[in-house]
Amino acid sequence: MNDVDRTIAPAEVGHLARAVLDAVGTVVVGKRDALELVLAGILAGGHVLLEDLPGLGKTLTARSFAQALGLDFRRLQFTPDLLPADVTGSFLYDQRNGDFTFRAGPVFTNLLLADEINRTPPKTQSALLEAMQEKQVSVEGVTYKLDEPFHVLATANPIEYEGTYPLPEAQLDRFLLRVSFGYPQHEEEWEVLRRRMSRRREEADIKAVVDAATLRAMQAALEDVVVEDSIGRYIVSLTAATREHPSVLVGASPRGSLALLLLARVRAVFGGRDYVVPEDVKEVAAPALAHRITLRPEMWLRRVDPAFVVGEVLEATPAPASGALPSYAAGGPRH
Repeated sequence: MNDVDRTIAPAEVGHLARAVLDAVGTVVVGKRDALELVLAGILAGGHVLLEDLPGLGKTLTARSFAQALGLDFRRLQFTPDLLPADVTGSFLYDQRNGDFTFRAGPVFTNLLLADEINRTPPKTQSALLEAMQEKQVSVEGVTYKLDEPFHVLATANPIEYEGTYPLPEAQLDRFLLRVSFGYPQHEEEWEVLRRRMSRRREEADIKAVVDAATLRAMQAALEDVVVEDSIGRYIVSLTAATREHPSVLVGASPRGSLALLLLARVRAVFGGRDYVVPEDVKEVAAPALAHRITLRPEMWLRRVDPAFVVGEVLEATPAPASGALPSYAAGGPRH
């Protein structure tokens, strides 16, 4: 993609984000909070793990966001026999040219739906690691850059363990946040049926609200959202507290602090602000940190949930008051 990105202000990001959410909401009924988290992960430049029961709209959500954001979309069904080359691509012999040529895999896209990622062995799961972290793919010693934006929305079924492979902690840490949808309310489920009858077909199409270049500009605009020093230290204190909690074997890494920072900036923009307040951090704490926490084995017997640990950490960590200008931004945010 060689087009030049335009510059937009944080306030415009909020308007465009709401328009994208409204468009996706015409297909995915209810679940506005969960949809906001998914979009926040994309705007923050990260990858999202959708972990929930089957049939709750995870695949539909991924496809709908791809359409609303004007992104190239590919879906990859993970199975036990899937090979790393099926993800990244491979070199094939071209008889006409008498040489090997590279055939790109489905990872070469803007938005990749890694469906049921926990159904494939770790070797294939790890094929995504380089792409997710470095935005590139290495095959047979040759490195290929991925076009930006590049995001992975992965789905996982949390209740079926037969024939599944738990995601390694290193790969879980690559996901900016984890989102669950939950069952719809009675009226929401009826609305799903009503809309299906109204459109008279299974597929639901959404018109693009923005395009890839505009999405990149929205992501760049988030760098102008001010984070006071006190807020930054609050983020670090929250993450560090997960490592010291008595129920935790391994707490969140510094990547968890970065996730809180990036997602809090998006929440600020959603709230019509170009600065972060403590409430922005609190709203994204559980989705950003819970999947990065490894509980002590005995805690599973007591049915302690990582999200519960994050809740206790939030209650125990004093939130700061706003007012101080960050030391690194004496000139204020750029406009």
